[in-house]
Amino acid sequence: QVQLAESGGGLVQAGGSLRLSCAASGRIYSSAILGWFRQVPGKEREFVAGIRWSSGTTLYADSVKGRFTISLDKAEKMVYLQMNSLKPEDTAVYFCARGSSYGSPFHDWGQGTQVTVSS
Repeated sequence: QVQLAESGGGLVQAGGSLRLSCAASGRIYSSAILGWFRQVPGKEREFVAGIRWSSGTTLYADSVKGRFTISLDKAEKMVYLQMNSLKPEDTAVYFCARGSSYGSPFHDWGQGTQVTVSS
Protein backbone atom coordinates (compact mmCIF):
# COMPACT_ATOMS: atom_id res chain seq x y z
CA GLN A 1 0.00 0.00 0.00
CA VAL A 2 1.11 3.52 -0.77
CA GLN A 3 0.21 6.50 1.39
CA LEU A 4 -0.49 9.75 -0.42
CA ALA A 5 -0.82 13.29 0.93
CA GLU A 6 -1.83 16.27 -1.19
CA SER A 7 -1.06 19.92 -0.57
CA GLY A 8 -1.07 23.20 -2.42
CA GLY A 9 -4.76 23.86 -2.91
CA GLY A 10 -6.31 27.24 -2.32
CA LEU A 11 -8.27 30.14 -3.74
CA VAL A 12 -7.15 31.74 -6.99
CA GLN A 13 -8.69 34.08 -9.53
CA ALA A 14 -9.61 32.88 -12.99
CA GLY A 15 -6.58 32.93 -15.24
CA GLY A 16 -4.24 32.29 -12.34
CA SER A 17 -2.04 29.33 -11.48
CA LEU A 18 -1.59 26.82 -8.68
CA ARG A 19 0.74 23.90 -8.16
CA LEU A 20 -0.51 20.87 -6.29
CA SER A 21 1.91 18.48 -4.63
CA CYS A 22 1.46 14.85 -3.65
CA ALA A 23 3.89 13.18 -1.27
CA ALA A 24 4.01 9.40 -1.60
CA SER A 25 5.33 6.95 0.96
CA GLY A 26 5.70 3.20 0.78
CA ARG A 27 6.89 1.05 -2.07
CA ILE A 28 6.02 2.23 -5.54
CA TYR A 29 6.44 -0.40 -8.22
CA SER A 30 7.80 0.62 -11.59
CA SER A 31 4.50 -0.32 -13.23
CA ALA A 32 2.55 2.17 -11.13
CA ILE A 33 0.58 5.09 -12.46
CA LEU A 34 0.28 8.18 -10.30
CA GLY A 35 -2.74 10.26 -11.11
CA TRP A 36 -4.73 13.34 -10.21
CA PHE A 37 -8.50 13.24 -10.03
CA ARG A 38 -11.05 15.85 -9.01
CA GLN A 39 -14.54 15.84 -7.63
CA VAL A 40 -17.29 18.39 -7.29
CA PRO A 41 -20.08 17.76 -4.75
CA GLY A 42 -22.89 15.80 -6.33
CA LYS A 43 -20.77 14.66 -9.27
CA GLU A 44 -18.58 11.66 -9.94
CA ARG A 45 -14.86 11.85 -9.43
CA GLU A 46 -13.14 12.52 -12.74
CA PHE A 47 -9.69 11.79 -14.06
CA VAL A 48 -7.48 14.84 -14.62
CA ALA A 49 -3.97 13.61 -15.40
CA GLY A 50 -1.73 10.58 -14.94
CA ILE A 51 1.93 9.70 -15.22
CA ARG A 52 3.68 6.36 -15.38
CA TRP A 53 6.29 5.94 -12.68
CA SER A 54 8.78 4.09 -14.87
CA SER A 55 8.64 6.04 -18.11
CA GLY A 56 7.14 9.39 -17.18
CA THR A 57 4.58 9.00 -19.96
CA THR A 58 1.64 11.29 -19.31
CA LEU A 59 -2.07 11.29 -20.05
CA TYR A 60 -4.49 14.20 -19.68
CA ALA A 61 -8.21 14.75 -19.72
CA ASP A 62 -9.26 16.85 -22.71
CA SER A 63 -10.59 19.52 -20.39
CA VAL A 64 -7.11 20.29 -19.01
CA LYS A 65 -4.82 19.62 -21.98
CA GLY A 66 -2.52 22.53 -22.64
CA ARG A 67 -3.23 24.07 -19.24
CA PHE A 68 -2.18 21.44 -16.67
CA THR A 69 1.12 19.59 -16.43
CA ILE A 70 1.78 16.51 -14.30
CA SER A 71 5.34 15.71 -13.27
CA LEU A 72 7.35 13.40 -11.05
CA ASP A 73 10.30 13.66 -8.70
CA LYS A 74 11.17 10.02 -8.16
CA ALA A 75 13.97 10.70 -5.70
CA GLU A 76 11.60 12.57 -3.40
CA LYS A 77 8.56 10.43 -4.28
CA MET A 78 6.61 13.53 -5.22
CA VAL A 79 3.98 14.07 -7.89
CA TYR A 80 3.05 17.56 -8.99
CA LEU A 81 0.18 19.10 -10.91
CA GLN A 82 0.94 22.51 -12.33
CA MET A 83 -2.34 24.21 -13.17
CA ASN A 84 -2.28 27.30 -15.37
CA SER A 85 -5.03 29.41 -16.95
CA LEU A 86 -7.43 28.22 -14.29
CA LYS A 87 -11.15 28.48 -14.90
CA PRO A 88 -14.06 28.56 -12.44
CA GLU A 89 -15.05 25.11 -13.70
CA ASP A 90 -11.75 23.76 -12.38
CA THR A 91 -13.07 24.31 -8.87
CA ALA A 92 -13.09 20.94 -7.11
CA VAL A 93 -11.41 18.79 -4.50
CA TYR A 94 -8.30 17.35 -6.11
CA PHE A 95 -7.07 13.88 -5.18
CA CYS A 96 -3.79 12.12 -5.78
CA ALA A 97 -4.05 8.39 -6.44
CA ARG A 98 -2.01 5.33 -7.33
CA GLY A 99 -3.07 2.71 -9.79
CA SER A 100 -1.68 0.08 -12.14
CA SER A 101 -3.86 0.66 -15.18
CA TYR A 102 -5.97 3.49 -16.55
CA GLY A 103 -8.68 0.94 -17.22
CA SER A 104 -8.97 -0.24 -13.62
CA PRO A 105 -9.85 1.48 -10.36
CA PHE A 106 -6.95 3.19 -8.61
CA HIS A 107 -5.89 1.53 -5.36
CA ASP A 108 -4.62 4.21 -3.01
CA TRP A 109 -5.95 7.70 -2.48
CA GLY A 110 -4.97 10.84 -0.64
CA GLN A 111 -7.34 12.91 1.45
CA GLY A 112 -7.78 15.62 -1.18
CA THR A 113 -7.09 19.32 -1.39
CA GLN A 114 -9.60 22.03 -2.26
CA VAL A 115 -9.04 24.23 -5.30
CA THR A 116 -11.38 27.18 -5.75
CA VAL A 117 -11.22 29.41 -8.80
CA SER A 118 -13.15 32.66 -8.57
CA SER A 119 -14.51 34.46 -11.61
